[in-house]
Amino acid sequence: MSVIKEAFEGLYPDKEFCYNSKIKYSAKFNDYNANVKYTQDSLCFNLSKKWKGVSKEIQIGLIQSLLNRVFKTKIRTTNIDLYNIFIKRVHYTIEKTESDPILDESFERVNEKYFFGMIEKPNLKFGKDSFSKLGSYEYGSDTVIISNVFKQSPEFIDYIMYHELLHKKHKFYSKNGRSYHHTSEFKRKEKEFEDPEIEKKLEFFLAKYRLKSLFRLPKII
Repeated sequence: MSVIKEAFEGLYPDKEFCYNSKIKYSAKFNDYNANVKYTQDSLCFNLSKKWKGVSKEIQIGLIQSLLNRVFKTKIRTTNIDLYNIFIKRVHYTIEKTESDPILDESFERVNEKYFFGMIEKPNLKFGKDSFSKLGSYEYGSDTVIISNVFKQSPEFIDYIMYHELLHKKHKFYSKNGRSYHHTSEFKRKEKEFEDPEIEKKLEFFLAKYRLKSLFRLPKII
């Protein structure tokens, strides 16, 4: 029995598995990332190569989590629980190879001020010039990524760093087959940032930056 079929039947025991299915392991993904492409009669799971060394039981949980998304179900299984535990703990095994002087300084400030220096330093890097995705924390690679638009604005970097380190500390909780990251506890802790006006300042900064980028003249080479 294929891993996909076993995962499907474990999640939907009363349904017939009638899909062409396959798993592709790719080096293009960040560590432990994955997605699924679904059509009416096919399921293609694309997994980071890191998943090759992970036990079948945990991989089944990953696939079941993706199936919950595809079919908009909220089913919890033992395998999904194992998968969630794995994702929450995998950062302990991740090698830290990504760093940036600006982000390193921000991490040290935020970690000392809000976490008593108790957060283990993750990988740190700037991402693209994004106005929609200001920051993210990747559990699988233990990486904080911050939009490049903030490279010259340390006051906003610290706030986004704080937000992402809260994700690292508090992880997520699962209910009915879904994962929830911005819990009431998370939101309460987020409000403890030293500047209560930071969200308004951030909105103003982004609006100004967008306007500036619209009227930026092309360079003459």
